[in-house]
This record gives sequence, C-alpha cells and structure tokens, in this order.
Amino acid sequence: MNSRRKFIKTSAASVASVSFLPLGLPKSSVKSDNSSGNKVKLYHRFIAIDNVCAWPNLTVLNDGTIIATIFNQPSHGRGEGDVECWASKDGHFWEKRGTPARHTPGTNRMNVAAGLSKNGDLIVIASGWELKKDSNSGSISLVEVLRPWVSRSNNGGQKWEVNKNGFPLAAEGMTEYIPFGDIAIGKDGSLRVLAYAQSEDKVINALSMFRSDDDGKNWELMSAISDGKGETAFCGGHNETAFFYIGSGNWIAAARRWKEGAAIDLFRSKDDGISWKLDMQLTEARQHPGHILKLNNGTLLLTYGNRIKENYGVAVKTSQDNGVTWGEEYRVVDDFHPIDGGYPASVQLPDGNILTAYYARSVDSHYRYHMGVAVWNFIQ
Repeated sequence: MNSRRKFIKTSAASVASVSFLPLGLPKSSVKSDNSSGNKVKLYHRFIAIDNVCAWPNLTVLNDGTIIATIFNQPSHGRGEGDVECWASKDGHFWEKRGTPARHTPGTNRMNVAAGLSKNGDLIVIASGWELKKDSNSGSISLVEVLRPWVSRSNNGGQKWEVNKNGFPLAAEGMTEYIPFGDIAIGKDGSLRVLAYAQSEDKVINALSMFRSDDDGKNWELMSAISDGKGETAFCGGHNETAFFYIGSGNWIAAARRWKEGAAIDLFRSKDDGISWKLDMQLTEARQHPGHILKLNNGTLLLTYGNRIKENYGVAVKTSQDNGVTWGEEYRVVDDFHPIDGGYPASVQLPDGNILTAYYARSVDSHYRYHMGVAVWNFIQ
C-alpha cells in the first residue's frame, strides 16, 4: 500500500482533521512551481445527500446560499432520473429546493451546467439520455443524447421555468450537446457556458463555448475549443471542461481529454473566447474532470477527481499567476473505493475555508452512492 495514503472514516455526522503530504510531482510536461510548501488540512466531512450519483455543480446565490445541482439517482446514468437542486447555508446541512429538469418516461436528465444570470436568477442547462432496457438481462443502455433544456429560477431554485428550445440543436454528424461546469460572464457582458458533443462514430469529442445575449434565456454557438483535429487530434478532442474568466478578455479552460488517458489539458483564450489555444497538460492520466475557483487571496484553485490506483479521491493544485504555472498536487479525500467517484466542485465559505462537493459510489465507511462534502484549507 502507498505509505503516503491516509484514510478518513466518514459518515453523515463525522468530523475529521487530517494533514496530507503532497503526492509525487506530476509528469515533466506539466509546468509546476513547487515553492509554496502548502499542505491541506481537512476540518469536516459529511455525507451531504445520500443515495444519489450526484455529479455535483455548486453555485453560490447572492444571499450566500450554496446550491448543489445534482443527478438524483444512485446509478451512473443507467436509469430514469431528474436534475435536482439542493441548498445549504454552510455546507453541513442540505435540503432539497426544487427540480429544474424532470425526465420524461424512458429517459433521464443528468448532465448539467449551472450558474447565475446577471440579474441573479439561477440557471441550469440540463441534457440527458434516451434509455433502452434489455428484455432478457434487464440491463439499461444509454442510447441517444437528449437536447439540453434551459431552466431558470427567480426564487433560489424552488420553482422553475423550462425552455426546451433555448439551446442549439446538434451539428451534423454529432450528438446533441452535453453541458458541463459553470456559467460565467464575458468581457462583452454576455453569459458563457461550455458543452461538448461526440461524433456519431465515437471517434471525436468536440468542445465548444456558447453565449447568451439575453441573460441566459437563449444560447448560440460561439467558438470551438477542441475539435479532435490539428493540435487536439492526438487525443480525439476534449469533453468535460471547467473554465474561468480571468479578466480583460482572458479565459482559461481545464479540459478532459477524450483519449490518451483522459488527463486534463489547459486551454487559453486572449480574445474573450473567440479563439483558443492548447497551452499545457495540467494533470496525469486518470485525473479528471476539474473545477476552477478563484480564492479570496487571488489564488486559482483547480480541484479534480483522482482515479490513479490506490489514490482514488479528490486532489487539488493552485496557481498564483492566473494559470501560467501550477504548484504541487495535494489530496483532500483519498478513500474512494475503485473507481466510481470524483467530479468535484468547490466554493469558498465566508470564514475562508473551502467547501468541496464530490460524488462517490463507496468510501471506507459508507457503501452507497452519495454526494459528499469536505471542508478544508491550506496550511503553511
């Protein structure tokens, strides 16, 4: 067993405090500034929402309420289910707020992007899958990607208006778009979101940026980030991607490779998302997908799932220079049972600590799908 690994026992009411040593350095191709000496201290850990696969997205409302947008079934998409919103004031206790995307029979709604409009409304863009059940074995297959719906709430996620035609239709030869990550505002004031699609032959994943000029009601294709050609041909393109607006028309995007180990690569745009350039590799293979948060001190935090053997869990690294270089990797959680878990998202709490939500099929002391949360921080 890896001698650096430390397990944390968890339950719905458990509290743990542990410091972690950093993992070994990433691949030599990853730019790294390892001078910070930071370590991670875990303060609290909870089973926040039990019996759900979740894949959580976190959004902080203007009143400080944290909204987790999740898939509400204990299955990796192989079943009917809805997108739900759950709310918490402190990340410790959660309650269901509403359902932005209810499935129709024979389908699910499970893939989401979420964030705030400029007027403070909560927006959820949700796609999903048409399902097919095998009459002999009873197994369920994902058959076809469903067109995303655009859902909007003006009361913190309790009631929703759903626009089923607000997101673009699929491009020729591709699946419908699959949204992922946050919603952000660009230099020109338009809302932005990322989504990807897969070629019908499953050879390419194409990642794109979309924009809305009516505060999130309707969306249109804006630019291609990765199309599986040219500089991204080596991995067949990218799919689940976190992005962040640095300012002055500059964006970064942490994109999961479709092939070549599913590591995360960093893309950069200097013209407000019109064009993108592959910049560097951020993580090792089997470390994906990511989320980017700017902390109060200006540090960029990259949180991502870790599926490297014997280190299954959630890992982080930081950048002090808007993503030009990235520091050492640290583990926040590392007791997932292989291999179904991750998809973290993070927010910073009023006291300065960081709340990271994730999903796991099973951990050391909880053998059921759940959305877990960890409250932690860096220590010197």
